[in-house]
Order: sequence, then structure tokens, then C-alpha cells
Amino acid sequence: MTPRLPRAAATTAPAMLPPPLPGLDPAWSRLVTVPATPDRSGGPARPARTWHLLDTAASLAELGVEPVGTLLCVHGNPTWSYLWRSVVARSLEVAAAGGPVWRVVAVDQLGMGFSERTGVDHRLADRVAELGALTDELGLAGPVVTLGHDWGGVVSLGWAVDHPDLVVAVTTCNTAVHQPEDAPIPAPLRLALRPELLGRATVVTPAFIETTLAIAHPRLDRATADAYRAPYRGAARRGAVGGFVADIPVDATHPSARELDRIAAGVAALDVPALLLWGPRDPVFLERYLDDLAARLPLADVHRFEGAGHLLPDDADVAGTVFDWLGDHLPDDVVPTSAAPGLPADDVAGTADASADRAEHAHRPLWTHLTGLRDSDEPALVEMAAPGGTRTISWRLLARRIDEVAAGLVDLGVRPGDRVSLLVTPGADLTAALYACVRIGAVVVVADAGLGLGGLTRAVRGARPDWIIGALPGLAAARALGWPGRRIATVALPAPARRALRVEHTLAAVARRGAARLAAGAALPSAPASDAPAAVLFTSGSTGPAKGVVYTHGQLGAVRDALAGQYGVGVGTGLVAGFAPFALLGPALGARSVAPDMDVTAPRTLTARAVADAVVAADATVVFLSPAALANVVATASALSDDDRRALGRVRLFLSAGAPVSAALLTAATELMPNASAHTPYGMTEGLLMTDVDLDGVRAAGSGDDGTSAVGICVGRPAASVRVRIAPLDADGRATGALTETPDVTGEIVVVAPHVRDHYDRLWRADRASRLGVDDPRGHRTGDVGHLDASGQLWVEGRMQHVVTTADGVVTPVGPEQRIERVDGIGRVGIAGIGPAGTQQVVAVIETVPAARRPGLADPALAERVRAAAGVPVAAVLVVPVLPTDIRHNSKVDRARLSRWAATVLSGGRMTRP
Repeated sequence: MTPRLPRAAATTAPAMLPPPLPGLDPAWSRLVTVPATPDRSGGPARPARTWHLLDTAASLAELGVEPVGTLLCVHGNPTWSYLWRSVVARSLEVAAAGGPVWRVVAVDQLGMGFSERTGVDHRLADRVAELGALTDELGLAGPVVTLGHDWGGVVSLGWAVDHPDLVVAVTTCNTAVHQPEDAPIPAPLRLALRPELLGRATVVTPAFIETTLAIAHPRLDRATADAYRAPYRGAARRGAVGGFVADIPVDATHPSARELDRIAAGVAALDVPALLLWGPRDPVFLERYLDDLAARLPLADVHRFEGAGHLLPDDADVAGTVFDWLGDHLPDDVVPTSAAPGLPADDVAGTADASADRAEHAHRPLWTHLTGLRDSDEPALVEMAAPGGTRTISWRLLARRIDEVAAGLVDLGVRPGDRVSLLVTPGADLTAALYACVRIGAVVVVADAGLGLGGLTRAVRGARPDWIIGALPGLAAARALGWPGRRIATVALPAPARRALRVEHTLAAVARRGAARLAAGAALPSAPASDAPAAVLFTSGSTGPAKGVVYTHGQLGAVRDALAGQYGVGVGTGLVAGFAPFALLGPALGARSVAPDMDVTAPRTLTARAVADAVVAADATVVFLSPAALANVVATASALSDDDRRALGRVRLFLSAGAPVSAALLTAATELMPNASAHTPYGMTEGLLMTDVDLDGVRAAGSGDDGTSAVGICVGRPAASVRVRIAPLDADGRATGALTETPDVTGEIVVVAPHVRDHYDRLWRADRASRLGVDDPRGHRTGDVGHLDASGQLWVEGRMQHVVTTADGVVTPVGPEQRIERVDGIGRVGIAGIGPAGTQQVVAVIETVPAARRPGLADPALAERVRAAAGVPVAAVLVVPVLPTDIRHNSKVDRARLSRWAATVLSGGRMTRP
């Protein structure tokens, strides 16, 4: 039985055209009357009903173009067709520009928006049938793509299920077709469905509408919010708002439950392209509903707009995403395909074919060296910060532990494809858990603590792990912040703590289960296929929300092989890994690896003595550190003893990457490790080794003694099997040119390599952007800006989003930063752009040596020296105690944050720290 609504819900009123509203062209609105129609189930005839809808047919006719199909948009509750105004506008922009022509029909469901108030209840089945009657009246003959939001998503999918001959694709925003029996209805709906509140909250008062408008991210401006309110002024016009809520099937006895089940089953049978768009900050349509839809549509493309909420078309660029997707996914006979304007398809001549490359290099599992060394008692791992002191783990023990944990996880029910989030600091536990998961085909999720608590929460929730293996801090965060996944602790916990943290098992207990299973003769599963997903590794989040980067088993193996081939790291090599990804690859390389004593969330905590101790413990000849860690190692060198210096003298190779590394810092490091060759590889989470240069190469390439040119820093030549090209920048700072290897052309750096990531996790839009114009599945637009020189070396000039577009042309930040850093008394520098695009001004934000106590304008003499060194016009010079950087590397200056801060303080705002 459904709750009863107030009498006002039964009020009737005719359909009408909306008043003038922002963003809504009156030419789009029309009223359509659907004549009385027989009921398909044999009941009484359905009376004539009049709908208000937005329809671009007339606008397209004025343009003189014929549509290739119709985009049928259905709103939810308590919105109306105004929700789709950006989609309507974008469709006409695309058509006017000569792109694919789509007619857009965005309806106001009966009783909603400016459609007729019927005074009767409309169940889910009624609304699906009514939409079908309307499209019959409109004469929609296909092809049709549906686009639905909220409960309009359900109605649109119901229409698609009923019209398989017309529908060619389905798209949705924050909707659901199934309520799990073991999960409650979301709290806001439970509250609204309470009998004593339903009528008051949805009909008598506008509380339900106001709540919906309040959860937009960012908050709606008043004019837009008033436009959403416009059709619902007064209780007499809100009856269907309450009716929609009352029609939510809370259990199997609800009158609309059967129709919802029918639609859910039909969705799983759809054989058309699908796009699922999502706002994760929606308190009603939770991620579990996205998971359900994705399971029913396993080939669907998914994009989560991080930071967006329930009103997704207002919170994010749904319109642009939908039309990009339509152009990419529908067949040629529906939508003619063409390269994006200004982004021609990549000429891949000279690039090895991906399939041939894979055939040439047969896939070797990531654990190949572990298998070969499983009988060795030589050290595999050394933990410098283990409880009770340094701990050494042999290859024999590590291989056995991995097998036992792998078998134990299988015994618990972990299956290939299950996601396992690893919330463990680098060391033996993390290594054993990671390789055990990879061995059985589970997908490891690695989002390190360097993301910060907020970033880590977004990453773990977005990755939707089935299991979490964690140390106490990670498990406590998982419990407090509601992260998904069944939990395994790496440490023994008292029973009350296990209950509080919802821990089901310990890693030691899992290993014991596995040992028993193996002793009984059980075998581990077959090795996963090379194209099976193996890991989701999160980016640092230094230029926006961290992205999950999916690697297959074959691609992880290619990363291992690239590192081994470039640097000769392999069996018998001792490796100090002050950078987590490199530490985890140590066993795959067959290298004896040691994590130095440091706080992994703060690389600047690493000291020279800690590095020396790690070198001695692992008899290491290779050292890998982030630039921030390396800088502090150099800064703390005075604490080294003679023995420490002799130990560092045994190092033959050291590498530093994660941000541009100056020749001055590399030179200082070589003074500590005088027999080592200093290298700074260039890469990213999406591809860990793209180019490499040594200190001599940096010095030889640079016009200055620190290896910088007028516009960047040299990162060397492409590594083996890597191709680097440039997508030239236009005057607006966009990389719109054809890919080129022409020297001294500045643009976005584009790489192609067998060890580039497979895709971004549930980020279709970002994945598309990273491949746009690159006709090779192994290609990646890095988001970095730079150029190639005449000798084929790559120079990095900054990030694409940090390019400053001045009236005199484009300014890339790294060159000016490096030149200013040569000025006496100046430490690090961040270049920021303020003002409108095309007329931006350059601002230099600097750290002084010694550090300033508070932020402010630089004194005139210092500002004059900065301007003289910069090489570009500088509007202002600001001094800060410390520049904001990312957490993982402590190296990447947050220039976007500096720009916002500089714009505020230079326009009269309070002089705070950035």
C-alpha cells in the first residue's frame, strides 16, 4: 500500500507554455496533445493529454539541416525539461557548425513542468506507456537515443526496452533500475516517504523541491533555481511531485515493483551502446545503483564527474559529453564520423603495430622472477622501519608467503576481476598482498596515503573495491568514512576493535588458510590473460582529482621490461626505492629492494643518513628518489658520517622523477654519490618511463649551466619502444595541431608505448581526451606541454592547464620559473596567470632563501631582479613562505591554486597564504 497524498494532488490544470526563463529559448517550446488511446492491457481508454516539451525540429528546419536521429530526454522528480536546456543548446551549436544533426525532444512528464495537471496518479507503467503514446504522436521513426535523469532515467529506459526497433543507444544520468533487497532505500527518500511527511514535504510545501535544488554542486544561482521552481508555484501544481515519491517501489509488494523489475530485466537484454554519467555527490542515487547499471550493461561507457552531485546536467558538462560520445559510438549510417575540428587523426607511420609488438614480446607474468628465485635464501626485501628494527625477507619466504596469501584469498571467495584495495604502507605485507592478488587475477587498487584523506576517500569509493586489505590507519579511515569492501587486517586486533572496524580476517589468518589449502593439494588458478586488468593505480591528484589508471597484466609486464632494459636493473641488483611504485616493482625486476626509513606521505622527511643506512642494508647500487626527497637528502648531507659517505660511494645509478629536476640538484646529489650516474626519467602514472636523460645530457642540452633552455627543462630522448610527438598549441593555448616531430614546436606532449596504461577507470571523458587524435591504442596525450629539439630530445615546459595566454602570445611556465630560480636569494618559483584568457598577466610567486615569514609583495629590488631574469613580462612578484605542492611528491607546484590566490590578493583580497 502506498502513502496517501493531500487532496491538492488531485487538482487538474491545462498545459501551458513557460514564461521567459534564463537559458530557455521560447522557440523550443511547444504543446502537443496526445489523443485518447486504448489501454494496451484492455482497461479503460486513456484520455487525451497535453504535454509541454522542448523540440528543436523547427530550429533545425530554419538552419536547413536534416536530423540523423532524435535524442529523447526525460527528466525526473522534481525537475522538468529545463534540466536539458544545455543539451538543447549544444545540439543546435553542433548542427550550426556542420556537425552531426540531432533533433532533441525534451518532455515534461504529465503532471510535471508545464504539462497538463491530470489529477490522477501516474504509476511507473503509466509513465512509460504515456511516453510511448507521445512519441507515436510525434511520429518518431528512429533512430532514437534516450537520455534520462533520476526517475526519468527509469522511464526512458522503459521506453527503450519497449521500442527496440527505434532505439540505437541509451544514456543516463544518476538513475536506478533496481533496489537491492539487502540495502535500504536512501535516507532522504526514507524520510520523504514517511506517511506523516510525504504530503507536507512534497505537495503542501516546496520542501522536496528546495532540497533538490540545495544539493546541486556548485550551488545554483538564484535565477536558475527560480526557473526550476517556476512550474511548481503552489500546492495545486505539486501533486505529481508527491506522486512520483509515493510511486518509488520500496519493496516487492509495491504496485510499481513489477514494472521496475521488467525494465531492469529488459535493460540487461539491450544490445545497443550505452553511456552512464554519474555525479558521485548524490545523496539519493548512490554508487551502488551505478554498479548495478554497469553490471546490466557490461559494455557501457561510464564517466563519473568527480565533485558533481544529483543535478548532473547543471553540475557538469553532460551536453558536451553526450554529443562527443554520440559522434564516437554510433555507426556511420547513423552519424557520419569525422576527426574533431583541429585534431586530425594521428599518422602512425613508423610506429610498430600494437598486435605485432605484443606477438614479438611474449607476455611473462609479473611474478616470473619470484618463481625463478623461490628457492633462494638471498634477501628479497629489507624493511628499515619494521617494528623491532630492520627486517629482512628472503626470496624463499616471500614466494611462499605470496602463494599462501593467494590460496587463502581464493578460499575466502576472492575471484578474478574482484577489486582489492591495498591500504598498506610499502613493505613485506604490501608486497605479499599485491603479488598474491595479481597472481589469482584480482585487480589491486593502489591509492597511497599521499593523496590525503579527502583524495584517498574519493579514490577508494570511486574504485568500488570488493575487499580492503589494510593496516590500522587505513582500516580506521575505511570505517569512519564508509569506504566499501570486506576487510582484512594486516595486524592482529582485539575482538572489540575487529568488530568496530568490521574486520573479518587478518592477513596472517588468510595465509594460514592458504597454507592448509596448498598442503591439501589445491593448486593456484591459472595465470590471468595478458589483457586482463591487473591494477588500478591512482595519479597524484596534483592537477585535479586523482584518476584511477587501469593497467593490464601485459602492460605491467611491459613497465617492468622497460625499466629493466633502460637501466639494467635485474636479478642481483640492490635497489633503494624511496618512491612507492618503484618499490612495488622490485620483486618483479628480481631486484633486492629496500624502502628507507621515511614517512611515505611526506617525501621531504627522507634524510641523507636514512638513504645511507638503506644502501648498506640492501648492498644497493641503485637509488630512486622523488625530487622533494632528493632535495632533503642533499640538505641533510652534513649529518653523514665517513662510513655513510663510503656507503653512498658504492651507488652506481640514481634516479629522480615525479617533477622536473634541475641540473643543480642532480649535481649536488652526485657529490654525495660520486660514482653514480645521475638520471632523471620522464613519465607519469599512465606511463612510468617515457624518456630518460643523465646529468651530462642535461648539461649539454641546456643553454645555461643548469640544463634549462629559454622555455623548459630537458628530459632526454625517448626510451626504447617509445615514440614522442607534439600536438602544437594554438593562440588560445589549446593543443589543436596535427602531431609532429618538428623541432622547436611547443605543444602537448603525446607518447606511444607498449607500457602505457590501458584506460582510466570510469572516466570515459578523460580517457577520450587522452587519446584524441592519436590513432594508436597505446597512445596518450600527457597533459604536459613541451617541445622536441633538433637532436630529438624532449623539453618539458609545464602543464597544459598552467599555460598563460597573454595578449602577446602563449607563455609556458617552466622556463621562466627555472630562470628566476637562478637569482640569488630565491628558492622555488611558481608562475601563475591571472585575468581573462587571451589577455592574462604573468605573476611570479617565489620562495626566498631564507624563507619569508609571511606572504606579501616582493620588495622593489627583488622584484626588479625577478623581472630581469624571467624573460617574459611579469605583472607582479609575490613572496610566500612555502609554495603549495602535491602531497605524494611534495614537488609539483600547484600553479592553478597560485593563480586563484594571486588573483584574489592582487584585486584587494586579504593577503593569506596560498
